[in-house]
This record gives sequence, C-alpha cells and structure tokens, in this order.
Amino acid sequence: MNFVMKQALGGATKDMGKMLGGEEEKDPEATKKKKEEEEERQEALRQQEEERKDKHRKMEAEREVVRQSIRDKYGLKKKEEKEAEEKAAMEQACEGSLTRAKKAIPAGCGDEEDEDEESILDTVLKFLPGPLKDMFKK
Repeated sequence: MNFVMKQALGGATKDMGKMLGGEEEKDPEATKKKKEEEEERQEALRQQEEERKDKHRKMEAEREVVRQSIRDKYGLKKKEEKEAEEKAAMEQACEGSLTRAKKAIPAGCGDEEDEDEESILDTVLKFLPGPLKDMFKK
C-alpha cells in the first residue's frame, strides 16, 4: 500500500504531512543547513552567470575581429563612422550660422508670387452667390 501511495504522489509523501496541516520541522540545525545550501546555490548561479557573460564577451570580440577584416577587405565603414561623417558634414555646412541648417525647399513652393494668378479672395468670390459677392466687394 505504501508503494502504491508513493507512486501516486510521485514520491512526495514527506511533504504530504505539511500539506495536510501536520507538524513542520522545528530543528534549528536543519533550517540553518537549508539557508547555507540556498546561499551556496545562489553563489553558484551568480558564478555561472558571470562565466556565461564572459564567454559571450569573448565571442563578440572574436566576431568583431572578423567583421573588421571584412570591412577592411571590401572597403566598408561602420555605421557609427558613417553617421559621424554625415554629422560632421552637416556641421561644416552650417558652421557660421546661429540657427539650424535650412532644409532644401523645392522650386515653386511659394517662394515667389506670380502677378498673373488670381488672389485667394477672387477665387472664393467666384463660388459665392450674387448677394454675398456684392457684400465682399464693398
């Protein structure tokens, strides 16, 4: 019977008493031992994490060496270098200016006004009914 119960509970018979409201261990040495084991486990986890990070740093350094050799071989530049050169070019273009660099405005975007074109008021007056036209013309 004990074997069947153990199989059904998955070997958790020791914890069954605690789950059913039984007595918990009051042994101070056992609690002290558990604390020490938990501290050791936490320290081992920290050490593993540090080793993992160190391993990844080394791998990334090796990858960067390979990337740099490819850049040198094909004459490519890093993204940071490209951005720095573009920024320097922009600063050089507006070196004496107190404001930011002006954006290029396409031709015909309102810089010059043509006398031949009708004014906005004339355009609006075309669509108004007769009595309203007279009011605006006065």
